[in-house]
Amino acid sequence: MTISTADFRNGMALIIKDKPSVIIEFQHVKPGKGGAFVRTKIRDIRSGRVNDLTFRSGEKFEEIRMESKEMQYLYNDGEEYHFMDNGDYSQIALQAEVVGDAARWLKENDAVTLHYAGDELVDVEPPMFVELEVAETEPGFKGDTVQGGTKQARMETGAVVQVPMFVNNGDVLKIDTRDARYITRV
Repeated sequence: MTISTADFRNGMALIIKDKPSVIIEFQHVKPGKGGAFVRTKIRDIRSGRVNDLTFRSGEKFEEIRMESKEMQYLYNDGEEYHFMDNGDYSQIALQAEVVGDAARWLKENDAVTLHYAGDELVDVEPPMFVELEVAETEPGFKGDTVQGGTKQARMETGAVVQVPMFVNNGDVLKIDTRDARYITRV
């Protein structure tokens, strides 16, 4: 199926310059003089390399069928992250480079979504909200309120999040994984 630049969406998988690629972001530009064009950030699925490319408006590309599979994160053995399919209990192991930034939100037994373009893994998506324990932060002092400033806290998975001053070590927090934002104490 062919897709025009007018149909671009973030996360769409296409064949660009004979390589399977995913659109990270795009912007339609209509200059005052000349024809319209589309600026894009494209990630090559095989190499993981991100490129900035510009296309003329109306150019066509072949779309790759995207599939999502929900799996359970089991553990990290230091080199690979292990996941299990809850349907048939089969397990797969992924290298840290493949899991990427999602690794900082993975806690054992959490459900994650693996996105495939054809037969190739494109992305590991953690849950939208996770509940993590604060492993290390500066102590809060009497008088620190919700209206006060923020401080950094390192969570049990290694992620660093800006939190209110009243948060202490051992607190369990609800975090939005899309933008590493503190939501509430649990």
